[in-house]
Amino acid sequence: MQSKISAFFKPDSSTPKEDEDQSPFTVDFGDYSEKIIKGPEIITTYKRRTACLDSKESMNQDSEEKFTNLRLPKCGKVLNKKRNYAQLHLEVGQSNFLLHTCKECGFKYATGDEGDERIHKTVHKNYTHGISFKGWRNEKIIDVPLLERGRIILVQGDDPHTQQNKIQDIVKMMEMELGDGWILHKNCKVYLFVSSQRVSGCLVTESITKAYRISTNSVIKKDDSDTAKETRTSSVSLQFGNVSFEREIIRRDSSAVESEKGIDGIILCEDEAVPAVCGIRAIWVAPYNRRKRIATNLLEAARKSFCTGVTLEYTQLAFSQPTSLGKALIASYTGASFLVYTTADLY
Repeated sequence: MQSKISAFFKPDSSTPKEDEDQSPFTVDFGDYSEKIIKGPEIITTYKRRTACLDSKESMNQDSEEKFTNLRLPKCGKVLNKKRNYAQLHLEVGQSNFLLHTCKECGFKYATGDEGDERIHKTVHKNYTHGISFKGWRNEKIIDVPLLERGRIILVQGDDPHTQQNKIQDIVKMMEMELGDGWILHKNCKVYLFVSSQRVSGCLVTESITKAYRISTNSVIKKDDSDTAKETRTSSVSLQFGNVSFEREIIRRDSSAVESEKGIDGIILCEDEAVPAVCGIRAIWVAPYNRRKRIATNLLEAARKSFCTGVTLEYTQLAFSQPTSLGKALIASYTGASFLVYTTADLY
């Protein structure tokens, strides 16, 4: 069959191919005529493909696979998912639009964000109630007779790394209130008050050789709060119809103002140094656990265990630059007078 089809399309052999290819002919286009030379003849052949019973099915499968590959994205995202355009924040000129600062723990976070809310909840509880603490296998527990609940643990510079890492976390929490970069060094002894699986108090001590007595102007007295005498003078009243405004001027005694400046400001010390043994570098108690004698128990533990086999006297303790709350604690623990020292003199 193929031979018959080829013979049908085969040119006549009687006509010479060269003459046919080179025989020109003229085409008239009205105004002009063009002479065209006939080119070589192109022979078209046909070939029958081999029979395949499953050719249609395979073609259908290939087309379906190509269609599915084009239709499904490689990233796995659902294209027809509805987007949520709900507005989570409304800016109306507020100062804390981006971050909100907690008044108690000082942590800054974005309100409405689940991740930030979760982190703030953890930090807030650690700051107000104390850092979570499950305990160690080998603990140096200090025996304090007046301790009613909890336990006090001593941590030194040569203790395991797990204990040192926990101390670093506690010091970071203390630095939020006392300032950073000065509380801890390698020669410090740290006392931890642990209760209800939380470290709710911490005392950092160090060895010193000298300290200074504070002057009488810096001593806190119990009736300092009553020394601020107020004198109220009459003022001019303004009348607007049925509404009257009265302005009162309250004047405070100058001596009371000077005493308050001495309490909240710097501490005045004597020039002559006296010998001291234990330096109270920093002390901190979680806000929700204050006024429960935790700081007093920590000071008692340091006084009885700082030197092995010797209980120190109150006059052998010295304190670094305390805050107003720290001065009130020291005055109630040691009495009216106490010793202070500067950490810069040690190093």
